[in-house]
Amino acid sequence: MSLTPWKILESKYIRPRVRIDTVELPNGKTFQPMVFEYRRWATVFALTEQNEVVLIRQYRHGAQNIVWELPGGIVEDGEEVEAGARRELLEETGYDSSDLIEIGRVSPNPASHTNTVYAYFAGRAKFTQEQHLDEAEEIEVHLIPLDEVIAMAKRGEIPSALHVAVLFHALAHMNHIG
Repeated sequence: MSLTPWKILESKYIRPRVRIDTVELPNGKTFQPMVFEYRRWATVFALTEQNEVVLIRQYRHGAQNIVWELPGGIVEDGEEVEAGARRELLEETGYDSSDLIEIGRVSPNPASHTNTVYAYFAGRAKFTQEQHLDEAEEIEVHLIPLDEVIAMAKRGEIPSALHVAVLFHALAHMNHIG
């Protein structure tokens, strides 16, 4: 059996960046999946010289809860991904790093999302400025020892699968896992 992409018969936007496609499946039947055309996202695993991870806590309305996360966000149209990662790290936390490198990429949900999350590692992160938050953001910054962040992820205290994936990429980058 060979896999084949679905044939798109029609695309209809129901909101900006949200569309419903009418597709023909390989068996000839039609299906209408919803597709979210999100922008690229960048998430940063920032580690200080004291081996502390820069974590944030903020309210997430979808979960209706205050959650632990890594800093990051939307890469603006026309913005280089690395520049977006650095901007998000600075805006949300006030931390910066001269050692910012891409360490991986993941798809949030390839069934319905078109975007990619770019994972960045920021070694020797240092506090350089005050936060510059968007009007809808209220963010606490915390420095947590690396081993405690790993324990938090194991206990399910970092609820975003994307942030756990970035943590995995960071641990692999640091040769902290096999």
